[in-house]
Amino acid sequence: MDKITKYQNLIIQILEEYASVKPANLEEQEYQVIADTKRNHYELVSMGRHKNAFFHNTVFHLDIKDTGKIWLQVNNTDWDITEALIENGISKQEIVLGTLSPNLRKFSGYAVA
Repeated sequence: MDKITKYQNLIIQILEEYASVKPANLEEQEYQVIADTKRNHYELVSMGRHKNAFFHNTVFHLDIKDTGKIWLQVNNTDWDITEALIENGISKQEIVLGTLSPNLRKFSGYAVA
C-alpha cells in the first residue's frame, strides 16, 4: 500500500470513528463523512435540527496535498485529531496545521508546508 492510500484510509477511519459517537444533547444530529479520494479532500460534517433550526457544520476538514502531506484545514472541536494521526504512525513532519498562519507554523512542531 502506498503512502497516499495509507493516509486516505487512516483519515476516513478516524473520521468514521469520531462520527460513531452521537452527542446526547442533539438527538436530531447526523454526521456525514465526505471523502473525495480522487482529489484528496476529507470532511466530517454535522447536520440536523436543533430547536426547529436547521444546522450544517464542518467538524473536520483535512486534505492530502500533492507533496504527500496531510493538511488540517479545520478542527471545530476541542479534540486534537492530529494526535490520532500520530498515534497511528504519521509523523509530525507529515502534518501541516493549515489552521495556523504560515508565520506561526514554524513554532508548532509540525511541518510548515
